[in-house]
Amino acid sequence: MIGERRAAASRPPMGWNSWDCFGSSVTEAEVLANAEYAAEHLLAFGWDTIVVDIQWYEPDPGAHDYREVSRPLLDAWGRPLPAPGRFPSAAGGSFRPLADRVHELGLRFGVHLMRGVPRAAADAGLPVSGHPDATCDSIADRANVCVWNPDNYGVDMTAPGAQDYYDSVMAQLAAWEVDFVKLDDVLYPPVETAEIAAISRAIDRSGRPMVLSLSPGKRLSLAHLDALREHGQMWRISDDFWDDWTQVVEQFQRAARWAPFQMRGAWADADMLPFGRIGVRGHVGEDRLSRLSVEEQRTVMTLWSMMRSPLMMGGHLPDTPPETLALLRNRGVLALRDGEESREIVRDGHLVIWSARVGARAYRAVFWLGDDEQEVIVHLADLGLAGTGTAGACTDVWSGKSVEIADGRVMLTVPAHGTRLLVFD
Repeated sequence: MIGERRAAASRPPMGWNSWDCFGSSVTEAEVLANAEYAAEHLLAFGWDTIVVDIQWYEPDPGAHDYREVSRPLLDAWGRPLPAPGRFPSAAGGSFRPLADRVHELGLRFGVHLMRGVPRAAADAGLPVSGHPDATCDSIADRANVCVWNPDNYGVDMTAPGAQDYYDSVMAQLAAWEVDFVKLDDVLYPPVETAEIAAISRAIDRSGRPMVLSLSPGKRLSLAHLDALREHGQMWRISDDFWDDWTQVVEQFQRAARWAPFQMRGAWADADMLPFGRIGVRGHVGEDRLSRLSVEEQRTVMTLWSMMRSPLMMGGHLPDTPPETLALLRNRGVLALRDGEESREIVRDGHLVIWSARVGARAYRAVFWLGDDEQEVIVHLADLGLAGTGTAGACTDVWSGKSVEIADGRVMLTVPAHGTRLLVFD
């Protein structure tokens, strides 16, 4: 089954996630509005996954922060159920009707899941499905809890019934025909290796090849690479990424560290794209259009695409400005999902250059992180393209316009906080 999961993520996954715009309080109507928009405007470009983020099991999650005491809706076995007040089609205790609607649109359906067992289930001593003697209390590791979310206790994987509990949760998601699981509080640090492995096993035992995405990635070390590849199809390399230019600059060093290790079915993830309308009921900032300028958004899209990060749009899609929609629909940029040999080749002050290859085509991204527009002369030899000379063709991928090659170099005007993405044929 792990092979099928990797096949389902053979390219970096792309889609929409509810977190940046609706935080923990997204509703079914909002999910469907974004799914319908994605199907009409983005599916043809590869954006095919819709993810319901955190606390879909909370009837009253709060609008801008987590409540001190979690009051999840649970079944008799301590497994979370979607709150029907927010998801009316789940009145029968299942996300299957919503998943069916998303699938009818030609899209995949995903849900967020916190690591662990719900505190309410442990405190009530609910039984564990599949184990005659275990309870949610007996498997709970009360000393291992999330520092930023009150929902769950960790699971003691040495306790009888611990694997059974995770098996039952993943079996339930499989019955709902979930395609994608965003597993949270496993990489914060410390990396919760035992629980990651248990959930990966549980997915395989469910019989449904659900893609496993691991979060949130704070201070994530390459020392975990083998285990991440063994169990996950994507893993975050940063804490939550927001519409702040200083965070964009910081993400460059993470992208450079992880890009050489990207492989099909196992992707380092630079996090969601905080583009368009975000913060509608989010946990960070007010209801707003992204504070990243169009040039800064273009820089983010270019860096994420060059490193072959998964692409998950965070804004409320029906309110996406046309200039942002155009960034999401550029086929030349999205072709980098099939790239190889992605890496940073120059970093000197505000100048950063990346290289990648897609088939016989050589891509080079020239970034200028400074606050003013810059004229940059780039020699082909420094791009690893010394043999191109003056005969080769060079195109700016974003604009589609030809770029002149003269005397073995190209002369570029790069906007402040911007990029020029070049492809050489």
